[in-house]
Parts: sequence; C-alpha cells; structure tokens
Amino acid sequence: MRFLKRTITKIKQLLGLELNYRVEFECTGIDCLGSKKQWNWCICPEGISPSSIVYSLGVGRNISFDIAMIEKYQVQIYAFDPTPLSVEWVKSTPVPEHFHFFDYGIASFDGTAMLYDNPKHKSQSIRQRPKGKESAIEVRFHKLKTVMDMLGHEKIDILKMDIEGAEYEVIESLLSSNIQVDQLLVEFHHGKFRDIGVSETKRIIEELHRNNFRIFYLSPRQREFSFLKL
Repeated sequence: MRFLKRTITKIKQLLGLELNYRVEFECTGIDCLGSKKQWNWCICPEGISPSSIVYSLGVGRNISFDIAMIEKYQVQIYAFDPTPLSVEWVKSTPVPEHFHFFDYGIASFDGTAMLYDNPKHKSQSIRQRPKGKESAIEVRFHKLKTVMDMLGHEKIDILKMDIEGAEYEVIESLLSSNIQVDQLLVEFHHGKFRDIGVSETKRIIEELHRNNFRIFYLSPRQREFSFLKL
C-alpha cells in the first residue's frame, strides 16, 4: 500500500499535480520537535538562544512543539489561536511561564471575521467550508505587524504557522510589510479547500524565493516546509 501511494505521488509530481521541491540550504543539526510525528516542526538551531522570539500561529490542543522549544532553548513563545476549543484547552492546561497565549488569530487584516467548522476534524478556518456555515462564529484577528507593535517586537526569530488555509494571505502580508523573520515553518493546505490548489502553494513559495527564503527542510508529503531567510 505504501509503495502504491509513493508511486501515485511520483506520478502526480511528474504531472505537476503535487509539489516536487528539494532542500535548497543545508542546515547543520536540524532539530525536529514535538511529541507526535504529525506535529513535528523542524528548526535550524544555529543562533537560537533564550533571547529568541518565537511566534506560534495555530496551536489547537497540542503545544508539544512550543513546550519542547522552551525546555531545550529557553525561548519565549507567543502563541495565537482564536478557536474556542483551543482557548478552553489552554485555559485548563498548566503551561510554563515562557508560554504566552493570545485568544485572537493572525490574518492579513485587523478586525473580525467568521471561523468555519471542518466537519471531518476538530478544527476551524477563516476559509469558508460549505458544510461549516451553520456553526460559524465571529472572532478577532490582527495583522502580524500590529501584534509585533503591541508586544514591542522588532523581529521574529522563528514563525511557526498552522492556520488552516490562511497561511497564503498571512505570508503575503508578512512580505509586503518587510517584517524580519529568520525562520518560517509552515504547513500548506492545498487540496484541503476548494479554492486552494497546488498552484497556489507554488505561487507563494516562489514569492518566498523572491524574498530570499530558502527551504532547509520539507516533510515527505511536502506539506510542512521550513524556510531560512538568507
């Protein structure tokens, strides 16, 4: 079964229906952190210190990456997630003092927007889902630059992004605002929404390339990418 899946993926890559990228920058000692395989995020540890600022966009009910970063590198984690499940879970979970949680989302605008349910998973997205309209809720969002100004941050050492399809607009806003981000860890959600195809992910990766971001890690399924700003 695994061989068949790999074969199908290779065929799709040859046809341009799946991503087919390669590592572009060799990082020494890549460190993948998280308690479960599907929640592993990989960083380039060089230059990471207790003074490093890490933004974690979208935490759901698993902060194993964030806790591991705090325990290993003593960094300050600033986590953002407006979904009610996440907000309630974090409130009921003991967290270290270096973990700072904010119950609003990061988007390409300042204001409010609707969050739509994913019927198959316990997640919500600003991207509209046909079967999630009935239970949609209105929540608050801020631009990355707005949040950095509010928190007094001039740069972000590591920006981790798992925001269910909103990553494309947030990355565009990040690039247009000339925000200094050293490492960008992102899960892309092409194919998960009707209006997000592989071409959209290719387009945003090319935008990152034009702004001197290079791939130093990518998962076998080419959904999770780690970029370093050169």
